[in-house]
Amino acid sequence: MDFDSDIKIAGSKPSGDIKKNKVTENASEEIVSHTDSLRAKKLGERVAGKFCADNNDFSIANDEFDSQMALQRRILLSFTTSVALEQFCKSEAVAGIAQKSFIDSVSKLSGTFYDTSSDTGAFSFYFLAFRRGGDVERRIGQTFAMLCSHDGDPIYQELGEALYCWFSSTVENLVEEFDLKK
Repeated sequence: MDFDSDIKIAGSKPSGDIKKNKVTENASEEIVSHTDSLRAKKLGERVAGKFCADNNDFSIANDEFDSQMALQRRILLSFTTSVALEQFCKSEAVAGIAQKSFIDSVSKLSGTFYDTSSDTGAFSFYFLAFRRGGDVERRIGQTFAMLCSHDGDPIYQELGEALYCWFSSTVENLVEEFDLKK
């Protein structure tokens, strides 16, 4: 009896081979048509245009307090763009293309907006609130109030919630307009 006939010998880097096979499997599932790729780039540019136009309109920075709230508002809208694209785009690859285009476009339109809209510490708080589940909008609003140094203030919480809902809806409408919705 030959028991060794069904035994396979692992290569020198078996985990690398496994990863390579998974990447190949995922890549075949995530192929994006040229048309969708172009639409996703245009989508990112359009969202960036809305983002920058809104931030230009919202120029109330008369004192340190106002400028802090304006900064937190910008970070919240940037975060909202990121999660809304992931939520509403038809695939992760399309969302990724749109996100990259958004970042590139914001950088070109206004480098200062890009520099101040990607605070990783604030993003971490928003991601914790988002991933926690439940009443996401309310949690995002609470996080906004906390980051504005008004933890527990219902006015700031409602403002943060309204900003999140409004810009999420704006991104969703644009995703639909570009025919990239799930």
